[in-house]
Amino acid sequence: MADAPVVDLDAARVRRNRSTADTHFDAALDETPQPGGMPVEPRAARSGRLPIVPVDWSTWPNIKHSLKQTAALTSYRVGFHALRSPLYLVKALFWAVVGVFRLVGRQIKWWWVSEQYGLRQAAADANDPQMWLKLHREVKATRAWRGAVLIAELLAGAIGGPLFYAAAPWWALGAVGAGGVVFLAHLGRPQDRPIVTPATVTGRYRRINPDIILRAYYAAGLGHPDRTNQQISFGSTMARDASGTGSQVDIDLPYGKTFDDAVKAKGSIASGLDVSINQVFLTRDTTSHRRHRLFVADRDPLAIAAGRTPLLDGKPRDIWTDAPIGLDERGRKVGLLLMWIAVLVGAQPRKGKTYFARALALFAALDPYVRLTVVDGKLSPDWDKFRLVAHRMVFGTVPNHRDNDPITHLLEALREIKKHIESVNEFLSKLPTAECPDGKLTRELSRKYKQLRVWVLVMEEFQVYYETDDQAVNKEIAALLSYIMAVGPSAGVVILSSTQKPSGIGAGDVQRLFNRYRDNHTVRFALKCGNRDVSMALLGSDAYSEGFDASALPSGAQYRGVGILYGAADETPTVRSYLADAEDAEKILTAARRHREAAGTLTGDAAGESIAREVRDVLADVRSVFLPGENGLHWPTIAGRMAERMPEHYADITADAISAQLREHVPSVNVKIRGEVLKGARVTDLDAAIERRKSA
Repeated sequence: MADAPVVDLDAARVRRNRSTADTHFDAALDETPQPGGMPVEPRAARSGRLPIVPVDWSTWPNIKHSLKQTAALTSYRVGFHALRSPLYLVKALFWAVVGVFRLVGRQIKWWWVSEQYGLRQAAADANDPQMWLKLHREVKATRAWRGAVLIAELLAGAIGGPLFYAAAPWWALGAVGAGGVVFLAHLGRPQDRPIVTPATVTGRYRRINPDIILRAYYAAGLGHPDRTNQQISFGSTMARDASGTGSQVDIDLPYGKTFDDAVKAKGSIASGLDVSINQVFLTRDTTSHRRHRLFVADRDPLAIAAGRTPLLDGKPRDIWTDAPIGLDERGRKVGLLLMWIAVLVGAQPRKGKTYFARALALFAALDPYVRLTVVDGKLSPDWDKFRLVAHRMVFGTVPNHRDNDPITHLLEALREIKKHIESVNEFLSKLPTAECPDGKLTRELSRKYKQLRVWVLVMEEFQVYYETDDQAVNKEIAALLSYIMAVGPSAGVVILSSTQKPSGIGAGDVQRLFNRYRDNHTVRFALKCGNRDVSMALLGSDAYSEGFDASALPSGAQYRGVGILYGAADETPTVRSYLADAEDAEKILTAARRHREAAGTLTGDAAGESIAREVRDVLADVRSVFLPGENGLHWPTIAGRMAERMPEHYADITADAISAQLREHVPSVNVKIRGEVLKGARVTDLDAAIERRKSA
């Protein structure tokens, strides 16, 4: 089972259903031309055999998936037609009346043998009386016979109709009546006026074939069909891609031509293919610099919105799983694992930069065990609702109605994260090998120990904090951010940075540290940029050499939120990001706060002085003061450690007070430490109480 292939059921279903009527799948606009030009010669032979059992029904998981998809489509069609059934009935009755007259007219024409008129007229025109008389005798005999048939039909209807109506049961009358109405309506309606509206429609796309591709590449100046060693050839067969949204083929350029040449000629290639440039995607091939993969989408995929964020369900999320960010150019879902990385988001103003960064922060907020620090350099309302959950909030660079001293608060917040990183590394180094065999942070450890919480730092328009009026402050901020960037990800600190000015910031050491901070982001997401230099600053020069230029992304309202995701995986998709506006963000953050209140994980600014005592989790706090290897502690020791580590909550706590607060959760037992026996708590009892609460 380990070597079993992964089956794309949706693509298989597209192939299976493409031949059926009344579907929403694609239909080609062009006929397939005769092969010509340089032949298609695949390097790897393919058997071309179809599976005996279709992949949709080959395994039980595939069968369940197929049944689910079929049921969903069927239920949609049933609902669609059920809503319109009264209109269908009115149309059917109207066209049935028309059908009665058309049926009578056809019967009369059939009886009169009107189709023979042309033959008799031709005999008269040819002055052939013998043929005319012969045809006339035949038409008279035929009319006599057909007239008798029509009289028999009338008698059968006049006599049999009332008898059937009187003797037949109601369901038979209904069936005959419905059938008669359907027959007459079908007979009466025009061919271009269907009574039943299709629930799905047939798409139309430009068929791409080898001849068209050769025409496009030769027109773009990437080769010449009549010159030696200048022909375009193919490295694979032309085929639909797995998602069924376009066609793809591997292209081998002539010797001396490179992938960079193809990238520069992308507009000319699109013109030769007679499609929009947004439908053409070129992907580098690692085996040869003259080979690349050409993907041509059936329609402009970037103009189709990805829709609202799935986070609107308000359910808890897990930072250790992929965050949903949108759909790629082939309609596939794109996710991003935030752990161990730093993400840089950049774009021109009003292209969706803040919305994308905020969507990642909203995902993190829905994990109640993630601590958030949000720094908004542009002082906008986009991040204001994060006050519901954020541990620290910093707005702008000068005192304002939201933040009296933002620079001081930023320095404190960054120092706090630096101290957290040092604390995490120290704590992990002391854990026993059995609990932390690799010496690295894990999901289980981050849930178990409060000191090991994952921390997400959001830096919106971070460049403004490198250009304050105080050079000493600039240097300290730059040094702290560089340290967090270098060491933080391994300690569970996720960095989400966004900027519209990714270069030309600061001078001297500040500029060097700014560039280091910017360049050390492992994942980049670039939306529409003003020029190639900005795109290269965001994505890196390597990305541009690979054909990725955010300044070439399309402009327009329908393309907001479209960007290039670089560095997250081997592929570099162009992503249509999910939308979460201000109202959506507030809804998600309200749900996130409820999750944190239930888990007792609200801290810092979100907790607030007035509600700090209500939301604190005494049980988890007591468990967090136990060091690795300690099986039990006396109550005075527990009270002292809590007052030292969490003074905002337990500055005046006593041994009797903490024992009383935990009385309903854990028993107070005798604990022997270095020969001294006093009342205290055991680790096993605390862990059991925490597990009971989770399952409750």
